[in-house]
Amino acid sequence: MNLRKSLFAIALFLSPAVAFAHTGHDHAGLLAGLAHPLFGLDHLLAMLAVGLWAAQQSGAARWALPLCFVGSMLVGGLLGFSGVQIALMETGIAASVLAFGLLVAVAIRLPMIVAIALTALFALTHGVAHGLELPELANPWGYAAGFVMATATLHASGYALVRLLPQAAAPLVRVLGAASALTGAWLLAA
Repeated sequence: MNLRKSLFAIALFLSPAVAFAHTGHDHAGLLAGLAHPLFGLDHLLAMLAVGLWAAQQSGAARWALPLCFVGSMLVGGLLGFSGVQIALMETGIAASVLAFGLLVAVAIRLPMIVAIALTALFALTHGVAHGLELPELANPWGYAAGFVMATATLHASGYALVRLLPQAAAPLVRVLGAASALTGAWLLAA
């Protein structure tokens, strides 16, 4: 019993130091930016789905869709840093999870201009959300670099999953898309 109390006391004693360990340092922005897309289910699913969907495409769409998403998201992030808000932002983010999930589930190849426009619109909503959630003392450029790197990594992970799986596993990718779409529908209803 004394050991438990001692460990609890040590944990309480150290917790303020842990909470303020990165305050005011440039890398705090980078770490916060990396964490935002990875720990938000809506962001995580949408960004993975963009990579899955890009891998289902042919030609330039394979690289244009993820690149468009990252660029549009960065523009949205800069708008968010400036305090710009967009109507129905959270609805747009949830809708992106649903839409990208459906696009993966049906493995559709839209005309390039439609695919780019859809991707850019949804990426902008994600970016504004990232920008508006900039931690108070974080370096905005480090934060932006973090969410861009995390997003690109999630896109690449989704892409690699599709490209590295044997063709016989293609139905599994569609099931992942359907699961993402269902989650998006749940997020919209919640």
